[in-house]
Amino acid sequence: ICDLHLRWDPDKYGFLPDIKARYENWLPERAADPMSVFLVGETSSPASPQLVGFIVGSTEEEIPIYRVARYGFIHDTWVQPEFRSRGIARRLAAAAVEQFRAIGVPQVRLDTAAANEAARRVFGSLGFRVSASEMLLAL
Repeated sequence: ICDLHLRWDPDKYGFLPDIKARYENWLPERAADPMSVFLVGETSSPASPQLVGFIVGSTEEEIPIYRVARYGFIHDTWVQPEFRSRGIARRLAAAAVEQFRAIGVPQVRLDTAAANEAARRVFGSLGFRVSASEMLLAL
């Protein structure tokens, strides 16, 4: 996922050193945080389950000028290439939305890379809409 993001936009997705170790520290924190969402998709073989995808999000605080004080934010969604086009990303995203609903946040947000039309289709099919357009100027 990091390599893909770097190819899409190295200014936006420039990673710190030791990205694997950083992610390995951050993901368990999300899994243990009751205000976060961390879901995985696996193959149905009980003898040898295989990870096919994941989605991770957290509850974020908005600045204190808006009616929505906190919201769910989906940081990453991934499906292994050989398992794509089977509805896995959509099922993971729908389950994440339901988990955020259970947490009690009134809104779920996410960013997609400009090049990621597939993600916009998946999230759009669940009712997500474009609400802003992020712009970037590298200095």
